Amino acid sequence: MLDRYWDGSVERISPEAPVPVLRFGREWERAGGAANVAANLAALGGRTTLATLLGKDEAGDRLARLMREEGIDLHELQCADMPTVQKIRAVCRQHQMLRIDIEQQAPSDAARSLCEIACGLLPRHPWVVLSDYGKGALTGCERLIARAREHGCRVLVDPKGQSFDRYRGAWLLKPNESEAAAVAGPWKDEHGFQQAMHALRERLELTHLLVTRGERGMALFSANGRMLQIASAAREVFDVSGAGDTALAALAAFLAAGATLENAVRQANVAAGIAVGKVGTSVVSLQDLVRADAEVATAPVPERQRAAVQLMRR
Repeated sequence: MLDRYWDGSVERISPEAPVPVLRFGREWERAGGAANVAANLAALGGRTTLATLLGKDEAGDRLARLMREEGIDLHELQCADMPTVQKIRAVCRQHQMLRIDIEQQAPSDAARSLCEIACGLLPRHPWVVLSDYGKGALTGCERLIARAREHGCRVLVDPKGQSFDRYRGAWLLKPNESEAAAVAGPWKDEHGFQQAMHALRERLELTHLLVTRGERGMALFSANGRMLQIASAAREVFDVSGAGDTALAALAAFLAAGATLENAVRQANVAAGIAVGKVGTSVVSLQDLVRADAEVATAPVPERQRAAVQLMRR
């Protein structure tokens, strides 16, 4: 996915319709979707491989260049039957006025071919991250998860949709609270939430279920019956675009570096808090985490975070 931003100023309302007129100033581009996860992984020092679908168009070429400029090992499948997914945002003074989506569901044969490409990469990738944006690229990902387990890979999934059955057997699933509610059904109170999430984790045969809850932080449910709640690390919120991508990338990066799951989740929470304080789809670097850690250096929980950051530095 390619995120494009048209930035400018608004000084008048159109005489043609009651809409503001954006006087264009500049355009910038950033990686979005799974590409944003990959860019964040690379920024955190991880050796990153990205397998993805791209259209045979200018946007696909641009996104591929952005990935390679970040040092990402890109394995793209170009598909002439679909455009590269784009989100074009008109922005004025850091506020989004309009978003234009260019997208088309990925053809089933392209999704199968992408799965084969990803399966071929499994032997040299112990950690596998699936970022599902519901565009069709991960249709039938059950096979990829099963093959990953055969190779001893741990699969982390950011899911999408009204059913999570295709993610069965993943090592960790990371839905947000509204996505989890759409699949597990509503609950009345915190006790009901915990019961529903323990049941969902068990039904899907997940080792871990990590639910992101916005201003209420994150809740981790594990196969040993343990639950861990982490308060939100968000500061002033400018833009939530891509915060889930950043959290997923930080989680995978710290786990791959040898951090415990608890430390990795705490760092993912901090990274998401940093991301929502930036404008647009953004990358959070190791230096950003170090600065955030320094701001709260006396607190007991960040002490564990500092240990994880030191691990990443090595």
